[in-house]
Amino acid sequence: MTLLNKIALFCAITLATNAVQAAITLDRTRVIYDGQNKSISLNISNENKQLPYLAQAWIEDAQQQKITSPLVVTPPVQRVEPGARSMVRIATAPEIAKLPQDRESLFYFNLREIPPRSEKPNVMQIALQTKVKLFYRPQAITPKVGEVWQEKIILHKTAQGYRVENPTPYYVTVIGIMAKAGDKIANEFDPVMVAPKSSAELKSGSFAAPVLTFINDYGGRPELTFSCSGDRCQFAKTV
Repeated sequence: MTLLNKIALFCAITLATNAVQAAITLDRTRVIYDGQNKSISLNISNENKQLPYLAQAWIEDAQQQKITSPLVVTPPVQRVEPGARSMVRIATAPEIAKLPQDRESLFYFNLREIPPRSEKPNVMQIALQTKVKLFYRPQAITPKVGEVWQEKIILHKTAQGYRVENPTPYYVTVIGIMAKAGDKIANEFDPVMVAPKSSAELKSGSFAAPVLTFINDYGGRPELTFSCSGDRCQFAKTV
């Protein structure tokens, strides 16, 4: 195959992939596993109205390596009929007690669709996969109803932007920082996930009263306005 043909094939596959929509879908963009529950259920559905699909589910650790403990997925593979809904159950194994109980632990939930085998020859089939963050939250740190722990974040101005200090026991995902509320997030902004009781660098401009956008437990994107004194910025109000 010539270089030109390889490029043409790559472009065709890329365009086809972008045009394809997942048949097997998940009902959320992140998973919060509350440690006081023995198990949780996730809803999945087959958006294809004509064909059944297999749904394969598994969990990865923070290094994105497939694991079978301390969280267990059942069933690992199931058939979902056309237009039907089903559930995936995640339960804890005894090894869950070995996880830190004073902070969240990060995992990834994966859901892959497996299309039925085509009866036509020379048909390229694409199996799409969904990966979302799964946060195991020990019972000891269950937040109060309505609590916005992201308000405890502290920003420290640096030469490249800000250092985000997260004193909480929860993961915080920052997806934007702006000069004022309602501004559009810059396309070149790289989202930052700050681990519990740690800090991370955030590359951006410097603002008098920076507005931070984060992702909450429900996939929402609230904004926090900060007030600064010198190089230190603290929460002022929620937008």
